[in-house]
Amino acid sequence: MKHLKKVLCLILALTMALSLSMTAFAAGDTIDPGQTASLNIYKYDLTRAEAEGAWTASSYVSTGIYDESVNSVLGNTSFTNNSGTNNLAYGYAIKGVKFGYLKVADISTYSERESDGVSKTMILYGLPANDCSTQFLSILGLTYEQAHHREQASDTENVYYFVSDVLISALAKVLSNNATSTKSAMESFVAAYGGTTLPETDEYGHTSANSLPLGLYVVVEQAVPDMVTCTTDPFLVSLPMTTIDGNEWNYDVTVYPKNATGMPTLEKTLREAQADTGKNNGSTGDIEDGFAHTGTASDGDVIDYQIISTLPSITSDATHLTTYTFVDKLSAGLDYNKNDVVIEFFRDKACTDKIATWTESDKKFDVSYGSDGSGSTMTISMTSTGLGEINTNQAVYGTSGSQRGYSGCTMRITYAATMHSDASVVYGEQGNPNEVQLTWRRTNEDYYDVLDDDCHVYTYGVDLTKEFSDGSGNFENVKMIVHNDTDDYYLQAELADGIFYVTGHTAEKDSATVFTPTQDGKIIVKGMEDDTFSVTETETDSGYVLLKDDIEIVITTAEGEICEKCHKPLLTASGTVNGKDVEMSADGGSLHAYVPLKVVNTKGFSLPQTGSFGTAVYTTVGILVMAGTAILIFMLTRRRTQPKHHR
Repeated sequence: MKHLKKVLCLILALTMALSLSMTAFAAGDTIDPGQTASLNIYKYDLTRAEAEGAWTASSYVSTGIYDESVNSVLGNTSFTNNSGTNNLAYGYAIKGVKFGYLKVADISTYSERESDGVSKTMILYGLPANDCSTQFLSILGLTYEQAHHREQASDTENVYYFVSDVLISALAKVLSNNATSTKSAMESFVAAYGGTTLPETDEYGHTSANSLPLGLYVVVEQAVPDMVTCTTDPFLVSLPMTTIDGNEWNYDVTVYPKNATGMPTLEKTLREAQADTGKNNGSTGDIEDGFAHTGTASDGDVIDYQIISTLPSITSDATHLTTYTFVDKLSAGLDYNKNDVVIEFFRDKACTDKIATWTESDKKFDVSYGSDGSGSTMTISMTSTGLGEINTNQAVYGTSGSQRGYSGCTMRITYAATMHSDASVVYGEQGNPNEVQLTWRRTNEDYYDVLDDDCHVYTYGVDLTKEFSDGSGNFENVKMIVHNDTDDYYLQAELADGIFYVTGHTAEKDSATVFTPTQDGKIIVKGMEDDTFSVTETETDSGYVLLKDDIEIVITTAEGEICEKCHKPLLTASGTVNGKDVEMSADGGSLHAYVPLKVVNTKGFSLPQTGSFGTAVYTTVGILVMAGTAILIFMLTRRRTQPKHHR
């Protein structure tokens, strides 16, 4: 039904633009062949105006006359439109649109005798029989045979005269059947046959041409700025044209063509790559599988990233994308794995109905890496081959319809990065922002727009202080290991400048890192996730008592303040030790970075020492008693065994 209304509106508009009926001649003067005409175009963002309730396009009828009520509402200077870079415009005006026009026919008065003998006079449009006219009629689906009549203007040229109704209906029909192809064909036609390009629309959305010869013109939109998603349909305009009331000729025609406008979308999310942590199922095709704007990770972990962008509408050559470039940035301490970028295209936003997959070897996009001092960058830019496929591929819309290429489809970019173990990583709620910026242009490359989004990786730590109850123990003899109870692995870490940075994890206890306090009794571990951990003391100094049980440390995250770029909540952390809340300590700009705790070894109970006086006496007495007993037994035994003497 909406499609039918659009066609009827188009027919009505074209009929008015070509309204040169007999009524006009009866009520007013005839065309003055000595005059010239002008064409004024005001370009407004009617999509936005309607969405904001400032305008109802369906209630407006274009008359070809400058309408102050339209300009005062849509060109209202009370606010400024800054929807795109360089697009400083007033009200709903669209700056940077380029129109082209080409005269295709002369206006003629034609009289003929009907079968009843009555003379009939009408306005016709004469097209000379040349290549330009042939191409014009071909686009409309017409031939010279459909002309109302033919005249021989010279020995070498015929002129074919058409009734306005035929031209109006033909244009409406081909636009209805295939608006995309018709737009592109008409845009190419105007350019190929010497059409004139109007100055691009200014900050008031206005452009114009003056001193134009009288005749029938075709007007097309040739180039548009970034936010225009659908160009105006090619239209025919008669200069001059009769006013809507049929009272006079209008030599200064003003047109208010409609554009559809809109923006692509951009979202960047992440997840920890390891599927065995329980935070995701390891699916590579599910955009919801653990991906979020925030995530936690240990130093040394691999992070999966995805960038999701819904492509803007592409409806004709004039709306082709000429730039679609992503500049991705990782915070210091995170490095791209490189050579793993994959781009996929889907028909749906959920990314389940795949159209195509691109890898770097396909040469449809280029990837370059760099650094700006605060982190590393990756630029992904579409090549001419890639843009050609995005703009014209027929896999989605075929050869018909109002859309083309990957218009409105979803682009998904995936890659991976590794969090490194060093002091450059930010710990606590400040997080490590991972930003992305999309820059895109259409055919008017002076106008472009930029979209931003970001996600954050968080990591935390433990600040353990080792003490001996008498202050005399040797820290070098203390040994501890840390187990991640949530994900069932032991931490592996490296010591640098008095801090243990997590580098990985292992399922084997024998491969776990043994943590020994530094000279000041500290074990600071950086790079731990929001999980439950157990600290086990495996050895302590001689004369001190080992801990009976493991120490349970729980790091928990919750939503915090809203991110200015992604408009999603960031994270803040809290901690407990053996079930009791602790006040997390700060690190740099983060107030909640470490779980603090103390581990105290007390003295063991002492037994009497070997070699003391009491022990020596007991030992001596014992030896004497044993010796005397042995002598007594010997003597008794000897007496019993002596032989008897006979006298």
